[in-house]
Amino acid sequence: MPVLREEIGYVLRDVRQRQGRTLREVSHDARVSLGYLSEVERGQKEASSELLSAITAALDIPLSVMLREVSDRIAVEEAVQIPDTIPAELAHRYAQQQQHSQGFNRGDQLANR
Repeated sequence: MPVLREEIGYVLRDVRQRQGRTLREVSHDARVSLGYLSEVERGQKEASSELLSAITAALDIPLSVMLREVSDRIAVEEAVQIPDTIPAELAHRYAQQQQHSQGFNRGDQLANR
């Protein structure tokens, strides 16, 4: 079973290393202690949402991108199929909602004439 804090740490370390940056640089930019960042990267500490935001900002990546990478890693471990496209049922439901909301907008426009 995957452990969320370990997956988050792995992704953060991977991003940092791909950028060729040191722990010291990122900890300085994120304003978090070097030791704490190291523990987060090793999956030994649970990082708060505020801390994750600071770290991803220091790494210049959106928090959502980091979380998506974590999610994809967990899905692979759980052997879950990740769809490349929106399932047809959701696309159909979205299209119906759009048509419905456009109908209300048109009705409002006609009423205002």
